[in-house]
Formats: sequence, C-alpha cells, structure tokens
Amino acid sequence: MLERLAAIEERYEELERLMADPAIMTDYTKVSEYAQERSGLIELVESYRKYKKQLQELEEARTLRDEEDDEEVRAMAQEEVTTLEASTEKLFGELRRMLLPTDPRDEKNVFVEIRAGAGGDEAGLFAADLFRMYTRYAEGRNWKVEVVDENGTGVGGYKEIVFEIKGKGAFSRLKYESGVHRVQRVPATESQGRIHTSTITVAVLAEMDAVDIHIEPKDLRIDTYNASGAGGQNVQKNDNAVRITHLPTGVVSQSQDERSQGQNRARAMQILIARIYDIEQEKQRLERETERRDQVGTGDRSEKIRTYNYPQNRVTDHRVNITSYNLPAVLDGDLDQFIDELTMQEQAEKLATGV
Repeated sequence: MLERLAAIEERYEELERLMADPAIMTDYTKVSEYAQERSGLIELVESYRKYKKQLQELEEARTLRDEEDDEEVRAMAQEEVTTLEASTEKLFGELRRMLLPTDPRDEKNVFVEIRAGAGGDEAGLFAADLFRMYTRYAEGRNWKVEVVDENGTGVGGYKEIVFEIKGKGAFSRLKYESGVHRVQRVPATESQGRIHTSTITVAVLAEMDAVDIHIEPKDLRIDTYNASGAGGQNVQKNDNAVRITHLPTGVVSQSQDERSQGQNRARAMQILIARIYDIEQEKQRLERETERRDQVGTGDRSEKIRTYNYPQNRVTDHRVNITSYNLPAVLDGDLDQFIDELTMQEQAEKLATGV
C-alpha cells in the first residue's frame, strides 16, 4: 500500500512539472487534462504527506523517550508517542479507504422509482410518504427534485411514482435505498385498529450518459399518448406523453410531466438508459462469485431492507441492524444515520475482501 501511495505522489509531482513546462502550457487541452488528473489526487497526496510527517515525528518522539535521562522529559515524550500512534493509525485507515475503487456512478444524479407492493391503498399511501421522505432529504442537501411519471391511487397515494433528484453525489448517498421497504401501522380506515403490514419497492438508478451504454435506434419502439393524473394537466389535449420500449429486453420507460413531447422523449430515454445500465450492472454482480451475495448496497429488489413500525415509533434497517425510535424525523428526511452506517459497512467489506 505504501509503495502504491509513493507512486501516486510521484505521479502528482510529475503532473505539477508537466503543467509548469512552457512547452505544454500553451496546449490548453493537455493542461486541462493534467489539471483534472491532479485535482483527483490532491486529497490523497496531502493525506499521505501528512502521514509521512507524523511517522517521522513519531520516530523522533520514540527516540527521545528511549534515550532521554530526564524523567519528566521522557514522560512528556511518551505522551506524544501515544498521541501520534493513535493519530497515524487513524490516518493509515483513512488512506486505505481513499485507495478503495470508487463507483463511477457515485457523483451522478438519480432516478428514484417507488412502487406500491402488497397492501392495496395502504401501500399506495406509504409510497406517498416515502416520496415525501426523499424529497425532504433532497431539500436538506439543496438537491432538486423533479417528478417524471406518476400513477395515483385516488386516495392520496401512488401506485407508482418516478422522480429525478439532481445534485452532486446523489447516487453515492441514495444507492442504499434500493429494495423492499415494509410499513407496519393501523390504517385510518381500519375500524378494528388492527396493524397492517404493507410493502413498497424502491429502485435507485444513476442517470447515465448515452455514451455509457449503446442502444440501437432500431431496437426502440416509441409511443405517444395523452398524459393523465396529477402532473399531466398541461399536456392532456395533446399526445405529449412518451413511452419507450427497448425491444430486446422488454424494458419500458415513460415520461409525462414535461411540457413538450420532445422533453418527455428525452427524459424517457434517460430513464431507459439508466434502467438498462442497472440491469447490466446487476448481471455483472451476480457473475462475480467471489463477492458475498448479501453485501451492502447490492440493490437486490427482493431484499427487505427497512421496516417502519408506527405503533412502536421505530425504524429498523435490517442490513446494519440499526433502529431509530424517532419515526417522524426519519420520514422527514433524517436518513443519514442509516446511510452513514451502510457506507462504512460497505467500505469495511471492501477492505476485508480487497474488492
């Protein structure tokens, strides 16, 4: 690991020399290329240099402790050794995490798809609650939310709602939300006060560029139709809503909330690309037999990931066995307690497996 860090520092210094070379400074394309690569190394190199400096200080403190005759000075040196040992160990762990391969999708915007599962109207109502929860989480990070497609239940819920969240790092935070969410509560219409269990499926897809996956135009069927329901009022008189079917896979995407057919077509295509990319990623994951099938963040659609229990005012994430006893706060967007733990667990598993 230290050899790898030394090589990265060497490359960083080489980039600085190249960018200062008069023969290269006039080549704006090259300078931009080098600057971008250098920018991606700055944090790692600075941390590595800090680590090396602390190692040197630790060696000096140990020497002073072992060779000094004055007891008071030796005691002070021992305190410094203890502090530096803890500090260098922590910094070493941070460097290991920084060297882990990153998901190229982490900085992408996301499409979130919420679908009501078992539970009828109650499931639809909770789908609306989850939509609000993610909207509130996005607002807290100054991310933008745009509804793409929705299918209401008529009682304030959703059979399905698809929306985009635009913001730096959206996928890196929300990718852990994919899976089955279970709610346990007494429906407002239940006269006997019995607790019902309903399920909602969430899928989080990174918004991908067309260059990330190639789709042949001949493999697409594009249909237009009248939008309906909430969000479709502006386009009901024209066939502006668009549905795109990828014939080889049967994957379908649609958009109805944009004002023009062209805008809906572009948005539907974005979703189609994201879904097909997600399918390909899942295939690759399943093919990697060395990975644990139950690892964090797989996005397995059949995996029950979280339970929201209203009578007990608790939310439990089953992947990391963390429970919050403040359900209203969670539904108001307080998800970081779960996401942070899931992120740390994923990093720990990557470090343990070398993936």
